[in-house]
Amino acid sequence: MKVLILAPSKSIHTHKWALFYKNKGINVKVVTFSDHYSEENAKEIDTITLPKLLPGKLSYISSVFALKKILKQFQPDILHAHYVSSYGFIGALANYKPFYVSVWGRDIFQFPQQGSVNRKIVEYTLSKADVICSTSHIMAKETNKYSGKKIFVTPFGVDMEKFRPIPGVKSDDEITIGTVKALEDKYGIGDLIHAFASIHSSKKNAKLLIVGDGKQKDEYIQLTRDLNIDHVTSFTGRVPNDKVPEYINKMDVFGVPSTEDSESFGVAAVESMACGVPVVVSNVGGLPEVVLEGKTGYVVPKENSQELAKAILSLIENKEKSTGMGLAGIDHVKANYNWIDNANGMLDLYGQTLKEGMKS
Repeated sequence: MKVLILAPSKSIHTHKWALFYKNKGINVKVVTFSDHYSEENAKEIDTITLPKLLPGKLSYISSVFALKKILKQFQPDILHAHYVSSYGFIGALANYKPFYVSVWGRDIFQFPQQGSVNRKIVEYTLSKADVICSTSHIMAKETNKYSGKKIFVTPFGVDMEKFRPIPGVKSDDEITIGTVKALEDKYGIGDLIHAFASIHSSKKNAKLLIVGDGKQKDEYIQLTRDLNIDHVTSFTGRVPNDKVPEYINKMDVFGVPSTEDSESFGVAAVESMACGVPVVVSNVGGLPEVVLEGKTGYVVPKENSQELAKAILSLIENKEKSTGMGLAGIDHVKANYNWIDNANGMLDLYGQTLKEGMKS
């Protein structure tokens, strides 16, 4: 089988899918915009860049000719575009079959609402797709506002050989509350910092661990200073993906207080549960879908640091409950979000498409 993935090369999710296919013996290539290119990922996966010769959305149209040339040379069995608003649109214009489109978040929750042209781009792309995929049920429902086609739910999943409990990493003397996210307001980092400040006023042995980098990092560092918690807060910056499980395992509670519905799946929450760490998430996007309320964690109102602090406190004050939720989280991920199962599910979908003879 030959698969062409049309997506940002620098995305960890793109690379994970491509590596899985390669390891399965599939001939896979990634096609990406030059500004989305990852030199590191290209060492493992054959990657081709598309030019951006025109400004704005016009660059999509100018890239179609380059994509058509690649398709003619490679002749993939499946063309799979990720992001309906950009790569999906280019794939649709290339008019190649079978054509898969995966929606990711902002491309379906926000992009089509930002004007009639955007909406038409989404509707056109979905109309040209033979198969439409979504990482969550709530995003599938949103996608059906623009297409009457069946949406296949294909979660990202996590590698449970990497994301697992690591004994002896947690401190017996300290309580660590943390997150692993890009440092931007849409992920509720400021809310987590405010919630932690409230918690630390009564739990002096509590620490805050923020893993990740982003454009608002300096702003958040200053916030911890303003709240007098900078001495118990650690900002690690970006860490390699294979080191993330170690950081999660240092945490007693993992927070994902995102503020936008474009948080379509909640990979970070699933990774935390796979490590046996209970989670507290906000009620946006696909987060309530992946967390079993009261069993693997808690769901709280978005942009509400008081409720966030209350939920986290209930976990750190009841170790038995916290441990039980952690174990339940592992079972929940194993049953629903094991990466190998999810990725094989996508391959089964590919196989069904080819069996039905959609090849152009």
